[in-house]
Amino acid sequence: MGQNAICIAPADTALITPEQAFLTDDSREILRFALEALTAGMGAALVTLVAIRGGAARSLGAQMAVREDGLYCGFVSGGCVEAAVAHEAMAVIASGQDREVRYGEGSPYFDIVLPCGGGITLSIHRLRAAQPLLAVLNQLEQRQPAGLRYSPKSQTLHSIATPPKTGWQGDTFDTAYRPDVRVIVFGRSIEAQTTAALAQAVGYDVRACTDLDSHIDRMIDADTAVLLLWHDLHRELPVLQAALRGKPFYIGALGSHRTHVQRSQSLRERGWSEADIARINAPIGIFPKARDARSLALSVLADVAAARQQTGEP
Repeated sequence: MGQNAICIAPADTALITPEQAFLTDDSREILRFALEALTAGMGAALVTLVAIRGGAARSLGAQMAVREDGLYCGFVSGGCVEAAVAHEAMAVIASGQDREVRYGEGSPYFDIVLPCGGGITLSIHRLRAAQPLLAVLNQLEQRQPAGLRYSPKSQTLHSIATPPKTGWQGDTFDTAYRPDVRVIVFGRSIEAQTTAALAQAVGYDVRACTDLDSHIDRMIDADTAVLLLWHDLHRELPVLQAALRGKPFYIGALGSHRTHVQRSQSLRERGWSEADIARINAPIGIFPKARDARSLALSVLADVAAARQQTGEP
């Protein structure tokens, strides 16, 4: 990791007040914002959270993109240092020299205190090429994991073919990106309709189906959650078997414990193992006996979010 740097921004950048372009913590939107700036001939910097001391509001690898005109997006904290970071990034763009800065614990900026009481270290890289960002965005569009590797020593950023784990690998820092969560909701019920609407509202890639889709095997991947919200075991069975073949990170099915006993027996009769059946979250959701559609939708999507986090979402 590089040395701390406290630099004074050039006069022209010091007079610009950074402004948040829009609110997002979506990696794709952040990278796309930076890519659009480069394509338009503007200077841009990518800020990455590379170390955490104590508590922090964001995970390692959280990012911001900052343009030379002061517009920025993304978060590396809970919102308490982003404007100051944007000033630092503008100075990096103007000078052409990358830098590392610290906030909170262990920082020279005594007037900037993180509410969580910890400290964070940020790498600020002046983007010199669009290709690494474009490569990551293309991979994510194809629903493939992707990664960026940053070298503070050479001040270079590269896309990497083998998706890494976010963190330091010797003298380089790798940032891992995963495709957006896809939620496939099956059912003809008000529960299915409400769950699909809520999933869409939180930004998931939602597919609502009333019957088995002929393309189901291509729709399901490792970043997919399959939700079976039928009140009909016979109708759900073909979809459930397709889900078990497809290896999504989450499978959930509506119904009571008694219903799940019947479901499990039907699957055993069709050759599915106990390990396969154990992958099904049933009754679906994080709290039992949700008796209305909105409560059930909240319960189900909270369970999906928890499962996604356990799989190591970057």
